[in-house]
Amino acid sequence: MDDFIFRALLGGLAVALVAGPLGSFVVWRRMAYFGDTLAHSALLGVALGFLIGISVNLTVIVLCVSLAMLLVLLQRQRRLASDTLLGILAHSALSLGLVAISFLEGVRIDLMAYLFGDILAVSWNDVWWIFGGGLLALVLLLVLWRPLLAVTVHEDLARVEGVRVSLVSIGFMLLIALVIAVAMKVVGILLITSLMIIPAAAARRLSSTPEQMALLAAVIGSLAVAGGIWGSLEWDTPTGPSIVVAAAALFAVIFAMPGMDMLRRGAARR
Repeated sequence: MDDFIFRALLGGLAVALVAGPLGSFVVWRRMAYFGDTLAHSALLGVALGFLIGISVNLTVIVLCVSLAMLLVLLQRQRRLASDTLLGILAHSALSLGLVAISFLEGVRIDLMAYLFGDILAVSWNDVWWIFGGGLLALVLLLVLWRPLLAVTVHEDLARVEGVRVSLVSIGFMLLIALVIAVAMKVVGILLITSLMIIPAAAARRLSSTPEQMALLAAVIGSLAVAGGIWGSLEWDTPTGPSIVVAAAALFAVIFAMPGMDMLRRGAARR
């Protein structure tokens, strides 16, 4: 196996292992559009990183978290619906990022790589960043697992039981921002949310417990990464979109399988 393929596979698998479990909560909490909004804002973070001259990954995380806090504040007013706010912020942040990049004179930026990923070009430094960020995200998710699950099932009941709902929600937003920064090199800003949602949605049909769904989402995401890289090399297609296509194909196969709902209910009763 060529070295660049090995690096791509390692980086992609690391992202899949954390995106699957986190994506399960995104699916349960119906926050797919929220994830899209944060992902689209990442391009503005990239532009700010180049403008200020600091780590792009750091500015992406800071901007995503700041935008998440802004969303929380804006959602407290009742003038606009949440989906309207998300749409305004998502497209405004993406457009601002594109405009800001156009002002970066003397700095060459591979815009397509940021938008759709460039996993075959990851360096060992990128791999270590992905593994480090992914491991941190997994540890934080394990710490937040029970309170986050309680808030997801019934927010008011969780608050009565002493769960710090606001703190848990902020932690969850921080996790999404961290995973976006980690996965940016793999599937790109426009496709990050799909790597969280599609494997989790496919795993939902096969699972009878939250833990099963999180584990299966990670497995399905890993298979999608491996399949997407193989397909990209075999047919000379862009790797990031190929990974998402592979995930969509796995989703379609799983949902086409007969009897899976009855099997899941039977496992849940046992």
